[in-house]
Amino acid sequence: MKYSFANDYSEGCHPSILKSLTEHNFIQQAGYGDDEHTQHAVQIIRQLTQNPDVGVHMISGGTLANLVVLSSILRPFESVVAACTGHIYVNEAGAIEATGHKVEAANTQNGKLSPKDIKPFLNKLRGHHVVRTRVVYISNSTELGTVYTKNELTELYSFCKENDLILFMDGARLPMALTAPSNDLTLADVAASTDVFYIGGTKCGALLGEAVVISNPDIDKDFKYHLKQRGALTAKGRTMGVQFEQLLQNNLIFDLAAHANKMAAKISEAFTSLGYSMLTGSDTNQIFPILPNKLIRVLQEQYAFLIWSIVDEDYSVARFITSWATPEDVVDRFIEDLSGL
Repeated sequence: MKYSFANDYSEGCHPSILKSLTEHNFIQQAGYGDDEHTQHAVQIIRQLTQNPDVGVHMISGGTLANLVVLSSILRPFESVVAACTGHIYVNEAGAIEATGHKVEAANTQNGKLSPKDIKPFLNKLRGHHVVRTRVVYISNSTELGTVYTKNELTELYSFCKENDLILFMDGARLPMALTAPSNDLTLADVAASTDVFYIGGTKCGALLGEAVVISNPDIDKDFKYHLKQRGALTAKGRTMGVQFEQLLQNNLIFDLAAHANKMAAKISEAFTSLGYSMLTGSDTNQIFPILPNKLIRVLQEQYAFLIWSIVDEDYSVARFITSWATPEDVVDRFIEDLSGL
């Protein structure tokens, strides 16, 4: 069986989660997130964000989190702007558009948005004849593995406030971003410089689940109504509460993310040492080497990974993703096979 570098959710979950789920399986708990495990996880998140007033809501997956958050904010004539590589623009089968809201895309080279990328969407000349941009959607880490610096995020948030925009961070791989060697953000910084974000669990050691964190009280006020209406208010909320309780205690989720980053860094160093260039600089768990198609075909005989884009008839950009559970001996074997080719 091929080892997969195609995604970071091929494994199940960290053993401590299974242990806790089993131990508490027959202990009755309240539903819909009112159980003691979810409430404990909420308190940990409030401590980590240094904000006792943030709203915290557990949602089963990233696409659903994006859909519920954006549909709860946007009025029928309002839009969200994202990078051209943004998940809501590329990979969600029109989920946001299906709620009646346009996704506007800005061309970026590194997956990140800056004020200059957003300004053109605010200078529409026909007023109420066109959609009004209301939300700025970013990912950290981005779909290209890049991360926002503290200066970049605070500048973007200030720009949003000045222009009556809501800043929403997709945090499906936020633990990887916060443990990247180049990172200078804390979870408290993220909470202070966004209106809403989420902490990814699905890609960071959980069976499933994302923890949506809302700093803007106007968004949080009626958010549970939107959760219920969209089918995202889970009766057995304990299943996600237990997972985030385990992941957030003793910084486990960040240790797992750091491992994923470290494994990707080893592979990246192997590619660059052999003279291959990268599509973009990434020190998180997603890397994008530019490789000869002949080499890609040989590697695909033993390993699964994604072809990100075509460069020309001889070269393509490949995407390799490592996970919280990627064994280092598998990485070493891959590097040995790569060097041998």
